[in-house]
Amino acid sequence: MVRFQRRQAFIFCAFLVPFMTLAAPSWLTLSGIGPSWVVLWLLPWSLEYGPFSGALAGLYLGLVLDGISLDGATHIPVLIALGFWWGCIGRRGPLIDRSLILGLLALIGSVLVGLSLWVQIVFFQESALLNAFYMWGLRNMLAQAIITGLAAPVVCSWLLLLARRRRSSL
Repeated sequence: MVRFQRRQAFIFCAFLVPFMTLAAPSWLTLSGIGPSWVVLWLLPWSLEYGPFSGALAGLYLGLVLDGISLDGATHIPVLIALGFWWGCIGRRGPLIDRSLILGLLALIGSVLVGLSLWVQIVFFQESALLNAFYMWGLRNMLAQAIITGLAAPVVCSWLLLLARRRRSSL
């Protein structure tokens, strides 16, 4: 019961991830592309609660985002891998609280998510418009990675502060 109360705020924020993905506030975009909200939530969760919990959260968020997008590419494998990797970093390394490190990890995660989706669409789906998609997809991936890396110090620091405050109060 105490464990659920400690994670209650994070779980509420997890329900906001699909909403923020769909809402995409226009003031927080770069060339019309918003940040990767799933990366901005998964990073502090995994750093704080470990690799197993991070992988399960990646699975949950991947299933939700795949249900929203309804195309052939899936978010699940890369989100599980990122959740596990960030969880291992959080458990084995020193306490991560620097804004630059959070921004860099979020930028890397956003690039990996975008690259995974891009590779799945380019190599596993046949289309006549495929040649036009190559550069368009890479441009969108880089714009999303930049805006995610810039938003990560604020969003991830706030979520980490929220999790650590809850942990210290219990």
